[in-house]
Amino acid sequence: MREFRLFINGEYCDAASGETYDSVNPATGEVVARIAKAGPEDVARACEAAQAAFDGEWGAMTSKDRSAILGRAAEILRSRLEEFALLETLDVGKPLTEARNIDVPVAATYLEWYADVTDAAVGETIQIPNAGQVDFSLYQPYGVVGAIAPWNFPLFLGTLKIGPALAMGNSVVLKPASITSMTTCLVCECFAQAGLPPGALSVVTGPGGVVGEVLVTDPRVRKVFFTGSTEVGRRVIELSARNITVTSMELGGKSPNIIFADADFDQAVAGAVFGLLLNNGQNCIAGTRLLVERSLYEDLCAAVAAKLASLKIGDPLDEATQLGAIVSQEQFDKVMGYIEIGREEGATVACGGKVPEGEAFSRGWFIEPTLFTDATNDMQVAREEIFGPVLVAIPFEDEEEAVRLANDTPYGLGSGVFTTDADRVQRMVRALDSGTVYVNTYNQVYPQSPFPGWKQSGTGVERGMHGLLENVRYKNVIMDVSGESIGWFG
Repeated sequence: MREFRLFINGEYCDAASGETYDSVNPATGEVVARIAKAGPEDVARACEAAQAAFDGEWGAMTSKDRSAILGRAAEILRSRLEEFALLETLDVGKPLTEARNIDVPVAATYLEWYADVTDAAVGETIQIPNAGQVDFSLYQPYGVVGAIAPWNFPLFLGTLKIGPALAMGNSVVLKPASITSMTTCLVCECFAQAGLPPGALSVVTGPGGVVGEVLVTDPRVRKVFFTGSTEVGRRVIELSARNITVTSMELGGKSPNIIFADADFDQAVAGAVFGLLLNNGQNCIAGTRLLVERSLYEDLCAAVAAKLASLKIGDPLDEATQLGAIVSQEQFDKVMGYIEIGREEGATVACGGKVPEGEAFSRGWFIEPTLFTDATNDMQVAREEIFGPVLVAIPFEDEEEAVRLANDTPYGLGSGVFTTDADRVQRMVRALDSGTVYVNTYNQVYPQSPFPGWKQSGTGVERGMHGLLENVRYKNVIMDVSGESIGWFG
């Protein structure tokens, strides 16, 4: 059995308490690793090392130095693709093919992009009316950045926080989700081998109620990046108020995927299925509300149900598997509970809704992809984030109703629109209250593309140049060049 320890000040170490906890394979229920369980003392050591690195060798490095380190780390990660993909599958339960073709290479691609933009945070000269003075701006790193990553894409979302923070010269203390920590612990080796100075990156594993809360409230942490549920995001905001710590958060979603009658039918079916099922529906931006124009509703729902029923669920290590396991017993129970709620609310289970039959599914946490029809937007399954393979199909009459239903949610992370009408596209992308809008596609991820959260789906921006600049502070400088005295003292 593998053991994963804390990574603090450039080396692996045990938790101060000596405590550990188990990492469980969602497909089998078997313990696959033992993880160090950090406590307040460990978080304090990590923050102290991060501050020392920022005040010392790491903070003195040029953007060119940082670029080289990030580039080498990405190269090392790519060279270990199979190792990281296997660990991601064992931790999360997603198919090995998905981890191999998406999670690991995307994480490396993001690091490569951040390596290319380490000198992108340039200031500006500002025109002011006083000819004897000069006004200019600077971008400077925060110093120590605290990052809290979720369990659904641990490697990708971990590097999504590490990469831009390091690119802009910050030190990082990262807390991965306790149930999916293996790849985040291991990626530290890639950075150390790439030449990252000790303390510039630390990883502390353990329960969010202890490790995360201590990290957010440590006075050395000047910026916190959090990805997770809206409920926990509220707690992070409360805690950040103690030190007036700046936060940037990507939170929950209940995204509408809108299909108009003029859409390309096959493209729309594929978009509905892939929009839901990346990582088995355990995806914050998943298109979990399928809004379909009424004239197309029955045919589209029938085709989506048939496609969902045809997908191969099974052992994530099997190359033929398309859908793996739910990440944990707790999440399995939550998803199954929502399926029961949907039935009680009067929605029809058009497909799925149960555990797959067979001995192979008896030990792990598997759920058939589920489509609810005859649903309304006021049902609990249509309003609350389920975070699993559950799709709720709701009909609409016209464009106006589609917009009303789509925006009738406290969330605003993403939305999708399938139509061949170019004029409608222009109207819809402006009318939808979400930070990201996909048109005739879904679940596309690029480092250049900004990812903002609207409403209760978050604050700030991740990815792209806007996300990069979330990792620096803005400073203005006004300098007199005239030599004349000022004010009423001259």
